This record gives sequence, structure tokens and C-alpha cells, in this order.
Amino acid sequence: MELPLQVTFRDMDPSAALENEIRERAGRLERFFDRITSCRVMVEPSHKRHHKGNLYHIRIELGVPGKELVVSRDPQDDHSHEDAYVAVKDAFETAKRRLEDYAGRQAEVR
Repeated sequence: MELPLQVTFRDMDPSAALENEIRERAGRLERFFDRITSCRVMVEPSHKRHHKGNLYHIRIELGVPGKELVVSRDPQDDHSHEDAYVAVKDAFETAKRRLEDYAGRQAEVR
């Protein structure tokens, strides 16, 4: 990536282990499109008052030439997202698909 990854934890304590997981997954995105200019990831629990049973909301903003791809994984009733790692994995899978679609459209233009 041309610009550094920015990871933000909102309404929760930062987690070095979760940040490392996010950095690893963000690095893998370059395999699908090597012209990513920025990557911002925000992690927040959906309910501020709960200590257990929180569902995690993940937002990924990928800067690519001429566009910004945004993935916002709002867990709703998906209780697998009580695990922040699962929520991050699902969000990055969606980001990967969007990035592949964008890269495919860019290849068609050329």
C-alpha cells in the first residue's frame, strides 16, 4: 500500500492482537489489486454498555485510483459477530470481493 493502514478502535480498548489480524488481512488485499492507496479500518462494539454479548461493527475504507470502496459490516442479528475476529474476517472477505470486482472493471477499461 502506498499509504499506511489506519486502525481505529471506537468505544473499546485497543487490542494489539486484533490490530495485527487486521494488518495481516489488509496486506493480503494487495494480492487482488496492487494499487490500493489507503486503508482505514474502524472496529466498534454495537452496544456500549454490554461487556459480554456485544456484536462488532467493522468499517473498511479502501482508497483506490479514482474511487473509495467502503465496506460496512453491521452485525444486526448475526451472533457470530460477538467474536471481533469473525466480524473482521467477514468484513475483509467482503472487501476482497469488492476489490476483485473493481479490479475486473479496471481491466475491462484498458
